[in-house]
Amino acid sequence: MADEKKQQKKPDGAGKRQAKAEAAEAPQSGRPKASNRGSARLRGKFTKEVAPALMKEFGITNVMAVPKIEKVVVNMGVGEATQNAKVLDPAVSDLQAITGQKPVVTKAKKSIAQFKVREGQSIGAMVTLRGDRMYEFLDRLMNVALPRVRDFRGVPMKSFDGRGNFTLGLRDQLIFPEIDYSKVDKLKGMNVTIVTSAKNDDQARALLKHMGMPFRQPGA
Repeated sequence: MADEKKQQKKPDGAGKRQAKAEAAEAPQSGRPKASNRGSARLRGKFTKEVAPALMKEFGITNVMAVPKIEKVVVNMGVGEATQNAKVLDPAVSDLQAITGQKPVVTKAKKSIAQFKVREGQSIGAMVTLRGDRMYEFLDRLMNVALPRVRDFRGVPMKSFDGRGNFTLGLRDQLIFPEIDYSKVDKLKGMNVTIVTSAKNDDQARALLKHMGMPFRQPGA
């Protein structure tokens, strides 16, 4: 009888170990994982190619002083939300599908009577990406989404703020393959801000260019 009880306990223990392994592999909080291939490819490119090139170009001797991308902020404004709060739901859903991260609903900081905006009213959605998700999103943006823009000739080289940060405006969300065209009720534009540790716009421009940002050629 004792031997039979031991044999019955073994499958239970194996089942528990298998359940733990499956739980570890499953995404937490229902949030999709970043693509390891996209993030690793771009991160590896920065370490092996971009950083040495920037050190040589700007005479940087300390590797810690090399300009790098710190975060990416994707912001989608929904002006119609002031009249109908429900129109914000599709925007939040689209932004989550594009970035793989749950957006934060942005609220008005002050009231503007002519636009019928009240302080604290929901007016858009925003996502801040760092680490692997940031690199994976940039990889998709530069190599998949932007080339799908109609008559694309490159992104403007002057969209810097003077402090090494770059902001790109996108007209609609359909350039991202994650968005199902049949489920889109209205085109929504968004701003993508790339925050870098560069000291000036020249360093930031060189950083993004080496990373693969398709800048517009002069005269194009």
